[in-house]
Amino acid sequence: MWILAAILSALFAGITAILTKCGVKETNSDVATAVRTFVVLIFAWIIVFLTGAHATLSEISARSWIYLILSGLATGASWICYFKALSLGNVSKVAAVDKSSTVLAVLLAIVFFADERRLWWLKLIFLAVIAAGTYLMIDIKQTEEKSRRSWLIFALLSAVFAAATSLLAKVGIRNVDTNAATAIRTGVVLLLAWIIVFCRKECAYVKSLKGKEVFFLILSGIATGASWLCYYYAIQQGQLSVVIPIDKLSILVTVVFSLIVFREKLSVKAWIGLILLTCGTICIAVFT
Repeated sequence: MWILAAILSALFAGITAILTKCGVKETNSDVATAVRTFVVLIFAWIIVFLTGAHATLSEISARSWIYLILSGLATGASWICYFKALSLGNVSKVAAVDKSSTVLAVLLAIVFFADERRLWWLKLIFLAVIAAGTYLMIDIKQTEEKSRRSWLIFALLSAVFAAATSLLAKVGIRNVDTNAATAIRTGVVLLLAWIIVFCRKECAYVKSLKGKEVFFLILSGIATGASWLCYYYAIQQGQLSVVIPIDKLSILVTVVFSLIVFREKLSVKAWIGLILLTCGTICIAVFT
């Protein structure tokens, strides 16, 4: 069941990237993050009350609260960097760099969690394939100098924070209802997002939001909420080192939509990279 949840998480995450790209074409990326997070928060709490998970909030330990809050802060930082990268670069390339968090997250999971060390040597081989595929997909040599200094940096930071998010969440959701955990984390992300908007004095951008972009941001928020619910159920029930790579297969959905919707083109090198990334991910899920 947790494998299916991980696959659904990947599907919704892939759709999220495309919807977000549509929503940040002319919208300030920080404001877009704050608006999306508000939608996710509403979605998450509706699920909490529909499932009765609100009754378990008083049972959450202080340790879990701390890790969930830290996970939320890491998620907020990852989102802010990711949406900034999307506003500056091609969807397929940004998504590829962001998915490099798979390598870092799985390596850290093997180091910190004993139950993740099963067939660790095989996981490292497949991770090397994923890393090679990611590098080929980025295709830095075809990136303009100015763009390289901007979207790539933000995309890399997004990947680092995303890796931290997975590890912190794995600890924080032990013995915690996953729907409640998602809602708590989303609240932290929302607070962080709006603090950044206020500190950067970007509130004026909220008034300039266009109806079409707001629509896409709302859809993106709903897709994100669905992805999170599936993802945190999967990492609670299954192996983190397997769930993370499956979740990152969302890049397939993202790339397909970027080719169709945004007319982005992939070089031969990027196609080879996508194949390696996909094969490495499938192998780590099937054989470990």
